[in-house]
Amino acid sequence: MKTVNDIFKGFDQLQVLVIGDLMIDAYTWGKVSRISPEAPVPVVQVIKKEARLGGAGNVVMNIASLGAKPWVVSVVGDDEAGMQLKSLLEREGISLSGIVEEKGRTTSIKERIIAGSQQLLRVDSETDKSVQLVSSQALLEKVKACIQKVDVIIFEDYDKGVLNEQFIQEVITLARKRGIPTVVDPKKRNFFNYRGATLFKPNLHELRDGLGLFPEDLEGQKLLETVHQFKESQGFDGVFVTLSERGVLMDLGQEQVRIPAHIRQIADVSGAGDTVISIAACALALGLPARHIASLANLGGGLVCESLGVVPIDKELLKKEAESHLM
Repeated sequence: MKTVNDIFKGFDQLQVLVIGDLMIDAYTWGKVSRISPEAPVPVVQVIKKEARLGGAGNVVMNIASLGAKPWVVSVVGDDEAGMQLKSLLEREGISLSGIVEEKGRTTSIKERIIAGSQQLLRVDSETDKSVQLVSSQALLEKVKACIQKVDVIIFEDYDKGVLNEQFIQEVITLARKRGIPTVVDPKKRNFFNYRGATLFKPNLHELRDGLGLFPEDLEGQKLLETVHQFKESQGFDGVFVTLSERGVLMDLGQEQVRIPAHIRQIADVSGAGDTVISIAACALALGLPARHIASLANLGGGLVCESLGVVPIDKELLKKEAESHLM
């Protein structure tokens, strides 16, 4: 059995391909001391502004923070935000070889207005229109160009149009031929388009919406049965459901495990799912058992919730917690 030290050293040897919707997480930080005379809203006096990689970009950052080498395949627009996004990738040492630029497309920006520790408003500038056929074909060529050197593939789906059924299935087929595991962070549009993937990771809300169920349909033993039946019907090797404050549930191979959440001082849940999928994918690539994959990912998802804003996992902090809880 691998020790915690073996696992974290193993992360350093991995190469991970992230495919999906890139975006910019923008932050305006300020303070509020008065209400606007124009409307009953707070006036934010700006202290600083910041732009970070978001969406699939946050998964890329988490992969890098774990010590693995990330590759990214995605589409950006030919707009100012697209240029900024590519600049952010370059700043982090991430190759732009997998980036397709689509003329006339709007690059996603999610801007958060924060006063003190309170988020007041989020402004989204984006499109969820499917990318053009030529862009999708170019994406597949980008995948083919780098697939031989990666250990695991993550589909990071935010329903912004980069992923579609044909492309997804072509990538899964390529990966299966090469014995490369595929891990999915789904949204509603493509929920049933990942047949044959290795590990499918919805949160409880996404699972309920995707299957058209009511909350009471996913309580207790019903949840375990539903997850297992869904896994079998879609040809997944595993399904990994995040349950928010109730922890996580993993059904992988012949093993079904449930891990409770750890008590945390929650500051912001934004980006926690990105951390969970990143850790789960790397742990899966190392061939860890279901319980260790679920436990590590559960620890990481909780840790990033203690920070304000979307931030990648701190590898040393995760390792320290893993030494206390994993073995």
